Amino acid sequence: MDYVAVLLPSVVVGLIFWFAMKSIFNADKSERQAEARAQAEADGNTPDADTLRREGHSNDPN
Repeated sequence: MDYVAVLLPSVVVGLIFWFAMKSIFNADKSERQAEARAQAEADGNTPDADTLRREGHSNDPN
C-alpha cells in the first residue's frame, strides 16, 4: 500500500499534464484548419464539401 501512496501523486500529475497537452494540440489543429479554410477562401480556392467532410467539418451552420 505504501507504493500506491508514493506513486499516485505522480500518476495524477502525469494524467493532468497529458490532458492539458492533448487539448492544446487539438486547439492548435483546429486553429490551423480554420486558418487554412480562411486562406483558401481569400485566395478564391474554396474547398468543396467532400474535402470539408474528410477533415471532419461541414458547411451546415447547425
